[in-house]
Amino acid sequence: MTTYHFIGIKGTGMSALAHILHDSGETVQGSDVEKRFFTQEALEQKDIPILPFSKKNIKQNDIVIAGNAFSEDHIEIMEAKRLGVTFYKYHEFLGEWLKQYISIAVTGAHGKTSTTGLLAHVLNETLPISYLIGDGTGKGHVDSKYFVFEACEYRRHFLQYEPDYAIMTNIDFDHPDYFTSIDDVFDAFQSMADRVKKGIIACGDDEQLQQIQAKVPVVYYGFSSTNDFQAQNVTETEDGTTFDVFVRNTYYETFTIPMHGNHNILNALSVIAICQYEGIEAKNIKALSTFQGVKRRFTEKKVGNQILIDDYAHHPKEITATIESARKKYTDKNIVAIFQPHTFTRTKTFLQEFADSLSLADAVYLCDIFGSAREDNGTLTINDLQKLLPNSTVLQLSQIDILQTYEDSVLIFMGAGDIQKFQQTYEGKLVNKTINQIKNT
Repeated sequence: MTTYHFIGIKGTGMSALAHILHDSGETVQGSDVEKRFFTQEALEQKDIPILPFSKKNIKQNDIVIAGNAFSEDHIEIMEAKRLGVTFYKYHEFLGEWLKQYISIAVTGAHGKTSTTGLLAHVLNETLPISYLIGDGTGKGHVDSKYFVFEACEYRRHFLQYEPDYAIMTNIDFDHPDYFTSIDDVFDAFQSMADRVKKGIIACGDDEQLQQIQAKVPVVYYGFSSTNDFQAQNVTETEDGTTFDVFVRNTYYETFTIPMHGNHNILNALSVIAICQYEGIEAKNIKALSTFQGVKRRFTEKKVGNQILIDDYAHHPKEITATIESARKKYTDKNIVAIFQPHTFTRTKTFLQEFADSLSLADAVYLCDIFGSAREDNGTLTINDLQKLLPNSTVLQLSQIDILQTYEDSVLIFMGAGDIQKFQQTYEGKLVNKTINQIKNT
């Protein structure tokens, strides 16, 4: 019996792929570091074994899939090559696996995880589907018609795929440790467009995407009247956003999403467009209204009189969108940003842009930069960003109690590193405070 062995199974894409294979009836196991990740619990619930790294994990008949973060000198990759087992990098295997379905790749500099989750939710309400979301969520089904997956542009990994359709949310300069300029990023997306087989759903409000050339039909969505799918008459309440959709200037339907902000309307428009294009009825697309979000994207909880939000935002435009969403939902509350920059290269490249986006909050706390093992940190520190935000404070984990002073406020913990430890520590302090208050009454 063949076993699929995942090297780095706790990674978001890797864990999602492991779920898909497991749900499809395959035998799955994986290895990773001992540190606990938020993806781990779901793997354990399915009894998928997670082993420490060891060359003994690799057996002769295994199919080995390695996460893209692991180099050729990793102990398990070296053993897989020595034994001559079937071996793939993550994006290579995914490129082969999706060929058995009508595949829909969701890509873009920002919004691809949320959009993938939203599309998977809508299709899953009416059809047996498989999906892979970049928050570590994955599902397989033996009778799947569609395969919805997140396609990352980093290091041009998405060029391993030849999807039937592609949703392109936007093109923006990011990953400065790899891409040299916005033109370099555009070149990657143009190459991706060349690999799409049936059609592209692209945000027409994005200037870069307007320049994409394709051999397949391109359907544009956005707020501008020049788009094929246009949102009009937007109404926002505390519970969400309602808007009318016009298809080529003809009223189509009214939809409601339980989110706030123009970026969420755009994400929903892309889902409406691909579903309508594939002949799915509007009444089924209205499942948008019951979407519960994806992990680490505006994930909310109320603790005492504070709203705590966990968000993956790690680019200036994502920070701006997250703060604006909080403002629209909680119109009468102060917004406190607790931000941990992710990678020294990104922090250095967008230093002023980070300052500008964070200044939209009422108070700002900065955590030390979460670096990558693949980069040299040079002399850059969090203090360089703090200098551009004179009213901000550098926050250490031991000082987390200071956040209790923000009564009836929204606290947004943002970052792609380990910012969650700050929120978890803070929540622990609040629980202990409540217990002590009960004991003293």
